[in-house]
Amino acid sequence: MAYNKASEEKKWLLWKEAEERKLRELGVSEDTIQRLHTYDWAEFNRERQYRQRRAEWPEHFEPVSAQDIELPVVNTENLMDSIENMELLRILTKEDKLTIQIAFLKMSGYTGHEIADITGLSQKAVNLRMMRLRKKLKKIFKA
Repeated sequence: MAYNKASEEKKWLLWKEAEERKLRELGVSEDTIQRLHTYDWAEFNRERQYRQRRAEWPEHFEPVSAQDIELPVVNTENLMDSIENMELLRILTKEDKLTIQIAFLKMSGYTGHEIADITGLSQKAVNLRMMRLRKKLKKIFKA
């Protein structure tokens, strides 16, 4: 069933009004109630944004965990050993180890942000290295 923003917002507002009414009965200050309302509204919006973008999968669909997928290579050395295209191997051997590691991580499914955290580079530096490598590889495969 799809997420209905209006219906969820209405439920949240009814719940929030009841909560605020109870807080007033207990003698909580209006400033505190307002701060709680603002904080809770921000939390509600974050949850709403998540639910609106979440994919709806059919009931018979069984997702596979990333840990269950076995890659043919487990590290950069195995990656280099598994390459049979000599032109590709020649280009990759000219690259530094960090660029090869970035390419391996990208192939393993990591995002640019995650790769930046792992390598200690900025995300912009990671993207730049990948762009330069892609440019070199396009020259090979277009020819």
